[in-house]
Amino acid sequence: MSSLQVAKALNNNVIIAQHPEHGEVVVIGKGIGFNRKTNDIIPLMAVEKMFILRNQQEQEQYKQLLPQVDEALIEIINDVITYIAEHTDVPLNEHIHIALTDHISFALKRKEQGIVIQNPFLYETREIYPDEYRMGDYAVRLIKEKLGVDLGMDEIGFIALHIYSAMTNQNISQVREHSQLITDLVSLVSTQLDYSFETESLDYSRLLTHLRFALERVRRGDKVEELHKLDSLLKLEYPEMYSLAWKLTKVMEKRLNLPVYPAEVGYLTIHLQRLNQRKEEENK
Repeated sequence: MSSLQVAKALNNNVIIAQHPEHGEVVVIGKGIGFNRKTNDIIPLMAVEKMFILRNQQEQEQYKQLLPQVDEALIEIINDVITYIAEHTDVPLNEHIHIALTDHISFALKRKEQGIVIQNPFLYETREIYPDEYRMGDYAVRLIKEKLGVDLGMDEIGFIALHIYSAMTNQNISQVREHSQLITDLVSLVSTQLDYSFETESLDYSRLLTHLRFALERVRRGDKVEELHKLDSLLKLEYPEMYSLAWKLTKVMEKRLNLPVYPAEVGYLTIHLQRLNQRKEEENK
């Protein structure tokens, strides 16, 4: 069977159809929904883009969302999702179709009304999720090219977090919580060291990356090998940095409600000492 049966036309360019192997699928193509009625037959060769929403709840949400969204935007978002899929090795959570459509549609409405929302995690997002940030940048550039609207850098960061959410099967609220936690941890380090970070510096970038991977290890429950001799040496050699590292891991435990392996303290001490050294060199 090389054809699809129309279940519902959502607009001129998007239909829900019955696929011989995958059940209900979302089909996108120029004019594919024009004058289509339920049970109409469409040859597979007429289909430009198709994706499967296996989750019934996701399907229903997408059906409700699409009639409220500009058709040109639906096409752009699907181009963006295709681009993301081609530039990542991991399968995307299908919720990305709803999440990006809903988020970008709302961002365009806000822009139209002159409402600007600052992204508090922009720099951290660019540093911690560089691949996802590049994909978010592609999305914003494509929207500017096709719709003539520049959503700006803050939106690149927000879209990047949605992409990361889909790539790691995490809820977007979890991803935002992690970003907020990293921002708060960095702020704590800055306060304790009485040091304003040079955000473009390599040491700062390394600290952010280390915190990101530490949080991911904690979330996954990965065991970190303990280096007893090194740990004792660091505690003795850099007591203040070791104490600060310990404090940071306690904040992680409390906020994530998950245990943090003691070895993380030692690894974090090394990064903090590097920053502290930089501060001392600058103060000479």
